Amino acid sequence: MLSVPTTTDPVERARDAAARESWAEAYQLLHAHDRHPSRGLTADDLSVLADAAWWSGHVDESVTARLRAHAAYLAADDHRGAGLASWWLYYEYAGLGRPAAAAGWLHRARHHLEDLPDCPEQCFLEMTAAEEASAHGDHETALAATRRMTALALACGSPDLLALSRQAESRVLLAAGRRAEGLALLDDAMCAVSAGELSGMVTGWLYCLALTQCMEAADFARAVEWTNAAMEWCAPPWTGRPPDRNADTDAAPDKDLALPVDPDPATATATATATEDFPTGTAAPLPMTVPSGENPFRGVCRAHRVEVLDLLGAWALAEAEARQACREVPVDCLESAAAAYYAAGDVQRRQGRLEAAAVSYGHAHELGRIPQPGLALLRLAQGRADAAVAGVDLALACRSDPDHDVLGRARLLAARTEVALAVRDVPGAAKAAADLDALAGAADGDVPLLRALADTALGSVALAGKRPGALLPLRRALAGWLELRVPYEAAQVRMLLAAACRAAGDEEAARLELGTARAVFERLGAVPDARRAAALLSGGSRRRLPGGLTAREAEVLRLVASGGTNKDIARALVISEHTVARHLNNIFAKLGVGSRASATAYAYAHDLV
Repeated sequence: MLSVPTTTDPVERARDAAARESWAEAYQLLHAHDRHPSRGLTADDLSVLADAAWWSGHVDESVTARLRAHAAYLAADDHRGAGLASWWLYYEYAGLGRPAAAAGWLHRARHHLEDLPDCPEQCFLEMTAAEEASAHGDHETALAATRRMTALALACGSPDLLALSRQAESRVLLAAGRRAEGLALLDDAMCAVSAGELSGMVTGWLYCLALTQCMEAADFARAVEWTNAAMEWCAPPWTGRPPDRNADTDAAPDKDLALPVDPDPATATATATATEDFPTGTAAPLPMTVPSGENPFRGVCRAHRVEVLDLLGAWALAEAEARQACREVPVDCLESAAAAYYAAGDVQRRQGRLEAAAVSYGHAHELGRIPQPGLALLRLAQGRADAAVAGVDLALACRSDPDHDVLGRARLLAARTEVALAVRDVPGAAKAAADLDALAGAADGDVPLLRALADTALGSVALAGKRPGALLPLRRALAGWLELRVPYEAAQVRMLLAAACRAAGDEEAARLELGTARAVFERLGAVPDARRAAALLSGGSRRRLPGGLTAREAEVLRLVASGGTNKDIARALVISEHTVARHLNNIFAKLGVGSRASATAYAYAHDLV
């Protein structure tokens, strides 16, 4: 039961509201009180005002209040208070994209705190030291800093600082390749989160950090679990504590997130129609300030959820959530908005909405994210294979540290394999697939997502090189994607398996794989892939084609008969529209027809469709 304030003093009431993490109430009381020059606030009250302003979406006011708090602590010769205020100013300025100001305040924080006897505030300096050392690849120095942080947290008995220290050490261990140890420590920190032992700030902080770590480490199962929990915690009405899992809540749909979701195409279309598309202007809209009283972590957690929904195949929901995330993300977390735009671009690209995908990737780029490998795969779908190769190669060259964001590097290598095969560079594809296989093998412990990516690449290279043994890695890849419940990638592997089965003379197995892949693509709304599967399914017969048609001309004719435009056919077959037009001229000449309608009638009459 919440305590009821017994005082009429607004500052006392604000302190009580802050203790209950009722930040909107605390902000309103302190903001109103602070407008009167004769009513001064103490340094501690200014710190509360800064926290309340941040939670209420007033980031500029938060910084201003923190500056005043620092000055007040300094005037009182309180170096611990001044040091903590300095560190928070470093953190806030860094989030606002002002690195010089951030560096200056970090220097001040060290000046205030480093020569003091051990105190809790020094934990934040150790955490920052660990981040800096880890960024330079000095994992031993980083680990030493996190362990000093743990010792300080234990000495002061702070659950918040202890959980942060566990997370910081986990991140360093993962970067050092010590996956099992790192994930064990992350689980330890997240136990305190899920048990409701921590403050709202640290709870939200750890959710964001854990979700990022899980995806970077390619631990999809943990990402799904913590995404569910984070969105429950963020859901209104927000109290600053994890929800009662025994209570009846409105968050029930999120609890089924781990199940494979294949939305009905009609539902997906209705959802896309009912919600406005991402803006098509030249500049990405900046996220709105978080409305007063709402959880500012919600947009950040939702952006992580978009990536999970994308992999699970819930594309209509993923795009809608991406749009909402971009509205909710605070102005000091723009990288999350960029991630949401990028994920939406991936969905639009696979659905064949190439222009919309280009806009989404452009917005992600404007907000600071390199939109690869999605942009390279978009260029490939547009028939611009050279641009695809150049884009993914540059992204790989820029990602020099393979220990950071393992999944990001794995996806780039998988895309490099795909675009190399598209330009018939089998040696280049083999090199990328081998690097991906080594990355998956180097992981400390089994990582199903990395293994599935690597087996897919290895199988596709073996198939393109007409080498024996393509079936084994492809079947391993399919089993991996099915176990992970990632439908789109599983269907893509089925397409490769169908080609391998046909090459081995097993037409029945090929048709089974193509039929299953086509059904999945249609449920997902992956229109180009569904058309390609349908064309291959219809073209499986090895009988002599009528009218002297070549196999490629028969593919084009089937797509014409299914209603495809020249542009649609070019995308489905990854050729240029000029090449499609040339094939159509040849088809019309061989069949003695003068229109697409007549060619379609011929296709049906001769069982080509």
